[in-house]
Amino acid sequence: MRVFLAGAGGAIGRRLTPLLVTSGHRVVGTTRSAGKADALRALGAEPVVVDVFDADALKRAVVAAKPDAVIHQLTDLPFAPGTPQYAEGLKRNARVRIEGTPNLVAAARAAGVRRMIAQSIAFIYPPGPGARVETDPMAPAEGAMAATIPAVKALEDAVLAMPEGIVLRYAYFYGPGTWAPDAPTRRPGIYIDAAAQAAANALTRGAPGTTMSARTTPACRAKKPNGTSVSTRIFGCDVH
Repeated sequence: MRVFLAGAGGAIGRRLTPLLVTSGHRVVGTTRSAGKADALRALGAEPVVVDVFDADALKRAVVAAKPDAVIHQLTDLPFAPGTPQYAEGLKRNARVRIEGTPNLVAAARAAGVRRMIAQSIAFIYPPGPGARVETDPMAPAEGAMAATIPAVKALEDAVLAMPEGIVLRYAYFYGPGTWAPDAPTRRPGIYIDAAAQAAANALTRGAPGTTMSARTTPACRAKKPNGTSVSTRIFGCDVH
């Protein structure tokens, strides 16, 4: 399968690209920086330098790649929680979701792509006891989540409007290349390699709809909206 991986240089993208290549997929990976092209090439991807906010350039890149599927792993969060720049990073990340995602969806449609897999987040529910499923309402768009909730909804709506759109709601990342390289610092957590594996597996195992990856140790747990477990089929791991 030929895969257009938007955000190949990110935390998941750097782990996902080799997984896809070793599974026999051909990967065209994007970066905004020409200086990162060689790093993507070393991972086995064909690098493309393009900005998701340049809709015309992005469309040309996706159409030229002739992909069978598009994976959306684009984020813009260079600063960790607790740092002075974190709030600004949240605004930038929201813009990627709200403005960048429709550009990527439009480019995928122009290229005749049916399947798109996108990164979302699982920590979007109001506090409360018990587990959450996708049919549960998101938290109010206020306080720390004021920019995040509308952005997540915009991303998910755009991707799920694709003929075979799949949204992976990830928990907090931990592992190499994340803000928690040694161990999870917040719950629920998902090991970065398990998150990458989930995206790789969704290329061929995922049914259109929303899937949530809740936590890993480093195995992972997932539920579909009807509450049935899809961990072993989609994520290739045991339920914990």
